[in-house]
Amino acid sequence: MPQSARRERKKEELRGSEKIARRAGGGWMNRNRRAERSAQRLKPQSKQVVTVQRLMVVAAALLVIGSLPRGVVAQNMEKAVVTVDDEVTAFTYAPDGRIVFSARKVYKAKKYDLERDDIYVLEQNGKRKKIFSGEKFTLGDKPFTYLIEGFTWSPNGKIVAVQMYTTTVDIDDGTTQDARGLLFLDDQGRILKPGKDPVVLEAQNPLWLRDNQTVVYMTNKDMPLGVYSLEYLNVMSGPAGKAFEGRTFLDAARISGSNSAMAVERDRNMDGPPRIQKLELLSQETQEVATLDEFAGGLSLSPSGTKAAYYLDKEVLEIRDLTAPNKLARLRVGLGVLQWSEDETKIFLKRTVEKKSADLVTVAVPELKAYANRAEIPVDEPTPNFLLHGLTIREYGISADGRFLGVVLPGKRNLEIYPMR
Repeated sequence: MPQSARRERKKEELRGSEKIARRAGGGWMNRNRRAERSAQRLKPQSKQVVTVQRLMVVAAALLVIGSLPRGVVAQNMEKAVVTVDDEVTAFTYAPDGRIVFSARKVYKAKKYDLERDDIYVLEQNGKRKKIFSGEKFTLGDKPFTYLIEGFTWSPNGKIVAVQMYTTTVDIDDGTTQDARGLLFLDDQGRILKPGKDPVVLEAQNPLWLRDNQTVVYMTNKDMPLGVYSLEYLNVMSGPAGKAFEGRTFLDAARISGSNSAMAVERDRNMDGPPRIQKLELLSQETQEVATLDEFAGGLSLSPSGTKAAYYLDKEVLEIRDLTAPNKLARLRVGLGVLQWSEDETKIFLKRTVEKKSADLVTVAVPELKAYANRAEIPVDEPTPNFLLHGLTIREYGISADGRFLGVVLPGKRNLEIYPMR
């Protein structure tokens, strides 16, 4: 075959490999044809750049695979179906599969560089819509900057609570004041002001009620470090007062589809052992579920709300059956960011703390066995299953139906979406 013909054929194959597979009627889908297995870019790139990036990824993957210890399994996932070419600072899946994400933006303001991230919604068809502009956002009459740490959708997916870390500057003396706060937006970008200011300061970890308007959030105001009280808030009418007044907690997680939550309670002076309590957020009634030996954070509930996972220390993860609290298991997996699979048979784990980069693995949820009070509980060491060939990621999230995995990569911090099935 003449050389010119071979070049034309190669170009044709390259064009075929860049096709985007989509489900009929829109949405992302698993790509079954080899010719269609390529990443969709929301911003076009040259074929040369795409090819170089692919070669770099393949080379890194081969190095990682070659260095895996024996017995470790690496899962080969398809290529990304969508890539967001922005410096993504946080993202979260909505119940219907959409994604809300923030993109880093820095603005000049006299002698200050202010970071005020923009917020977008990524639709299931791959199109994105900007719903919030940080440049136009103000908070009082002082210069301020913020980082977006995360998002929490209301049960109906119509309102998103934006977790911010804010810094306000006093122009007169140059001092700064830091605080965590919550901003509430509907999915069209309209700011909901529950008070005189758009951001509710000293607030974090919102627990939505089923009315899609009421939130119970944790606040560290006037509390020792790491200890929180709870307060009510209506996103339309404003603050509604204290919840479970006089009681303090280390962590809390909402039970999906209910007005209930599981929380780890401990006295503000850290006296006595931590205890798992079931909280009825409307009636403010509580029920003690279990007393823990230790608690180091990371409380996460399974989709059915029948199991809880949390760290006893920086190495050991405990999994407990909340319907039969004497049934549990302990795994030595290392401190990290975890999320349950849809079928509750495994746990996804980024093996480092939040906002740090590490590999993403899954570990199987073992059989939970009953143990007598004060019995010695063995600690298993599971074999991790590496995802994405062990490539390093900064953040991750899984769609509610378990079909898609989103990851933020280090460096440029692009968001990439991978099919899981």
